[in-house]
Amino acid sequence: MSQTAIHRAPSVTGGLPIHRALRQKMSVEEILREINRAADLPLEKAVTLPAEAYSNDAFFDWEVENILRKDWFCVGHISQLPKPGDFVNIDLFGEPVIVIHGKDGVVRTLSRICPHRAMDIMPPGFGQNGHGPAVLRDGSSSCGHTRILMCPYHAWTFELDGALKGSPEMQQAEDFCRTDVSLKQFRTESWKGFVFVNFDGNAEPLTELFAGMTEATADWDFEDMEVVEDVLWDCDCNWKVYIENYSECYHHIGAHAKTLQPLMPAKECWTEEENPVYVQGHLPLKHPVLDVLAEAIREGREFPLIEGTGHQKQSEWQLIMALPSLMLFPGPNQIGWWRIEPLTTDKCRVHTIIMVPKSYRDLPQFELCRENAKKVVMDFHNEDMDVCSAVQRGLYGAGFQRGRMSHLEMPVWLIHRYLAARSRGTRPATDRPAAASQLGRIGPIPV
Repeated sequence: MSQTAIHRAPSVTGGLPIHRALRQKMSVEEILREINRAADLPLEKAVTLPAEAYSNDAFFDWEVENILRKDWFCVGHISQLPKPGDFVNIDLFGEPVIVIHGKDGVVRTLSRICPHRAMDIMPPGFGQNGHGPAVLRDGSSSCGHTRILMCPYHAWTFELDGALKGSPEMQQAEDFCRTDVSLKQFRTESWKGFVFVNFDGNAEPLTELFAGMTEATADWDFEDMEVVEDVLWDCDCNWKVYIENYSECYHHIGAHAKTLQPLMPAKECWTEEENPVYVQGHLPLKHPVLDVLAEAIREGREFPLIEGTGHQKQSEWQLIMALPSLMLFPGPNQIGWWRIEPLTTDKCRVHTIIMVPKSYRDLPQFELCRENAKKVVMDFHNEDMDVCSAVQRGLYGAGFQRGRMSHLEMPVWLIHRYLAARSRGTRPATDRPAAASQLGRIGPIPV
């Protein structure tokens, strides 16, 4: 796996002052009422949310406690943790955690906060070079391997399951017992190779919650795929600005006029029926594009088609988003996976990841195909970063106005309905009728 240096999106301010006070006056209760009101409008009358939903600090705090920490959050893929001792570091909602493959074969999410003096046991850079047993994977800033976990502050050591192994010079501490001390563990489950954490500890089991999505993605063997490219971005935008941009194809017309629009025109994209857990969209490729792809595959410039996925899936890309965090972009010959880390009201970190079947590693043209795939992702993702930071800037302006939405923005409307439903303690399409599929009403009917 390769991970490039962090890419930074353009600044939100663009050299202009941000009048943050303009977006702190609306209360959380008022924002939630307005989200629910907008979510109950039919798609034909859909409107954007108030700016405060993306720019109010108190509302971001509410989201963290009532949505992000309570729902399952995707933190990795098993291909990033193939052997005992392999780990991924991630900071979520103020929680520094390590996702690690234990000696017993179990993947766990452990707190990185040492139970001695609250030191981060793997701070960025791991302190001095070579300090401790952990080694970062080449080219990565967060993935690596270790035989044991060691706090660099006082050299306390922990087993890969979080149990305290060693605590130097503690023999005079009365009633101190190593077996009473361990790194805090958060509830962790896997779905088709993707690893999720639930900080609240009370979420429904993934196998039950994702049952419908398991059926919808049955043709893709995500477990037998591996991460081959991981590009890290720091984004000056609210996490919802990012996932809304990711989910809709309407902006192909503008932001991606030279990259995605010629391949998958916005007007031919469509969204499936609303369901409680995920949003699923279809992005059919134009027939000439399919011919070009077939030629590139024959010439060894593109990865082969993924076997077993059928004609429809080999002639389109799909957007499958399990809210709030799993963003999959399955295509004919590779899988895109976007992993988001909400940081503050107007900042998030995003990994744009490419996955392919493990067998593709043996292809003689593997490196060329990977570089070509990465270039495509970088080209359109740079366009998205320009857009997202500019939108966040607009959300702080006194000239902000709420707009009407196109039918092509159905996924954004469904995200709003998700937020509204979670604020009511339920899920979409449970206490409201499910929004109908756009199949046959927009775009071509798949063959």
